[in-house]
Amino acid sequence: MPLPSVITLTDAAADRVKALISKSEKPVQGLRVGLRSRGCSGMSYMVEYAEAKKNLEEVVEDKGVKIFIDPTAVMFLIGSQMDYVEDKLQSGFVFKNPNEKSRCGCGESFSI
Repeated sequence: MPLPSVITLTDAAADRVKALISKSEKPVQGLRVGLRSRGCSGMSYMVEYAEAKKNLEEVVEDKGVKIFIDPTAVMFLIGSQMDYVEDKLQSGFVFKNPNEKSRCGCGESFSI
């Protein structure tokens, strides 16, 4: 049985990544996804521009875009899906992560 991809993207997420890359003031190859310690549950997702691949990063190519995965985040993100949601109250990337054990009430952080 093949191993699951570290992360997959919905069509909405891929479209948003393409839009962000086209608006970047610097040339970028894609977006970088990682985790940071913060919030009431301990971890939160981090998304930033990726100008180039960093040492030991995993690169996921899905739907015509590249997502660079911070090496310290790989084991926590395996099997995750990155989506982009826009509604009356918020807009942003949303992660469906099968490794999450709990999420804080405000939705800013989670634990594994």
